Amino acid sequence: PQFINVLFGTMSVVGPRPEVEEYVNLYNNEQKRILLVKPGITDYASLEYFDENRLLGESSNPKETYINEIMPNKIKLNEKYIQDPSLMHDLKIIFKTVKRIFA
Repeated sequence: PQFINVLFGTMSVVGPRPEVEEYVNLYNNEQKRILLVKPGITDYASLEYFDENRLLGESSNPKETYINEIMPNKIKLNEKYIQDPSLMHDLKIIFKTVKRIFA
């Protein structure tokens, strides 16, 4: 379904993954710059937190772990992406994503 969104132009293949509103409401003004970039199917954070469900499942308080540990790191990775966008970075992320899926 997300590839259909890419075809319609509401998403890109690479870009910050959409976050749920509950967590976006916790962003500060600087972090909200991420919302100005078209969301993508994959990004640096998707690669870094490919096993996010396992990490949260091992936590005694998954919501707190997400808000205090995972989300800040995802935001940093998304900020890294929007500070230096390039076709080469996108191709690298796509390649790593495909490799990760089939590994």
